[in-house]
Amino acid sequence: MNDSTTDAGLIAVLLERLEKQRLPRLLTLKEKVDGGESLDDVDLDFLESSIADARKVIPIIDRNPEYQSLATQVMELYKDISDKALQIEKSS
Repeated sequence: MNDSTTDAGLIAVLLERLEKQRLPRLLTLKEKVDGGESLDDVDLDFLESSIADARKVIPIIDRNPEYQSLATQVMELYKDISDKALQIEKSS
């Protein structure tokens, strides 16, 4: 199996996970920090593991540049949530 075939399968799984699991939870976290609420330990663990997983797929994104825009948007969402959560914690 070549990289293209392997990547296609992985990308399909990653997109499904993003759509059904990660993105809904990330949007909930964004609403939470946008409302001035702190993230609890479960939220922080989810965010940390999601960011770690996102870093692992960078080589796949590099080989498939058509997904770079989506990956950038997701990483910006992680950053926005993290920055706001940190700001809330500093002001507490």
